[in-house]
Amino acid sequence: MSRLTVIKAVLGPLLRLLFRPQVEGAQNIPGTGPVILAGNHLTFIDSMIMPICCDRPVFYIGKDEYVTGKGLKGRLMAWFFTGCGMIPVDRDGGRGGVAALMTGRRVLEEGQVFAIYPEGTRSPDGRLYRGRTGIARLTLMTGAPVVPFAMIGTDKLQPGGAGLPRPGKVTVRFGEPMEFSRYEGMDRDRYVLRAVTDSVMTEVMRLSGQEYVDMYATKAKAA
Repeated sequence: MSRLTVIKAVLGPLLRLLFRPQVEGAQNIPGTGPVILAGNHLTFIDSMIMPICCDRPVFYIGKDEYVTGKGLKGRLMAWFFTGCGMIPVDRDGGRGGVAALMTGRRVLEEGQVFAIYPEGTRSPDGRLYRGRTGIARLTLMTGAPVVPFAMIGTDKLQPGGAGLPRPGKVTVRFGEPMEFSRYEGMDRDRYVLRAVTDSVMTEVMRLSGQEYVDMYATKAKAA
């Protein structure tokens, strides 16, 4: 068995006990073929809860600093995070966005499930922020359907994304698959990319019930 399967089997029951995830709409995730899961990002534990809510293995991008630590602790962290489906990418460099995009494309071309947070970072205040167009590029380049999702309540268990989360109940809600074949070959058209991204974020907003802010979360954090 893969490490992802082992970790899910071992830690899945513990995480379900701690966070009691109520999953809605899981049947909307296709059982085979490439799928993009796109949703909101409230706190660090979002990426720990998501994999236990899906029957299929889920891969996602994570900071390479999670796997570059030294000593036994560093090796254990690297084993755990990569075993949970995280693919480390240096997102702070000038080419970080391109590397993340190409990694997602590779995962999808292998027929796997790739999860992405279009906001690009955790929400600073619980509201939903403008999506980056990488999500649109991925679906148009690969033809993979987009299944929007909403994490609800994770920020209450780990406010600010810092420190150990407390036990509680969360909801993970999946919407119906979205496909954008009508825009095939237009993955370099910035107007199309924005339209696709905004339509995905509209669905995420509907599923989450969050207030929408038409600005990037990174800009809000820097203000």
